[in-house]
Amino acid sequence: MKRALSTIILALLTTLPAHAVPCSSWSAKMEEDEGGSVLMASVCGGPKGDAHLMLACFDRPVLSYDLGAAGGQLEPGISGSFTFKAGGKSVTNKLELEAMYNYFTAELSGPSDPLLALLRGKGEVTISADKYGETSFPLKGSGAAIGKVLAECGKGSGGEAD
Repeated sequence: MKRALSTIILALLTTLPAHAVPCSSWSAKMEEDEGGSVLMASVCGGPKGDAHLMLACFDRPVLSYDLGAAGGQLEPGISGSFTFKAGGKSVTNKLELEAMYNYFTAELSGPSDPLLALLRGKGEVTISADKYGETSFPLKGSGAAIGKVLAECGKGSGGEAD
């Protein structure tokens, strides 16, 4: 019994840091997509840390917003107008639901898109929509992570290194 209890305590201690660590900064790393590996910049946020902002680049940058548990199972084919606010500026974009993943996406115009400029700022970004409420994400490390992803725009998955 004592051994089982110590195993449970050890298991709890090793899982606590993952849940206790706040969503503090952006990262850029390779992630699996239906078409293979893709470089993705991402950050978590929201009150429970289960909401996510993600940026990938294929021919153009694509921003994805996962509402987390607050979003529930959304109805396929819906879209919403989301306002992103940071540093005293705001940008409103229409995002379409990607039903397969249950998060909203928008294809951005390119590296100079106003929303990308806003996301490369400092402090935090707050995303709001009448129907889905408001969620905040830190912007720490966003410039480097987003820059790394944008550098891959238009390159094939087997692109040459710089």
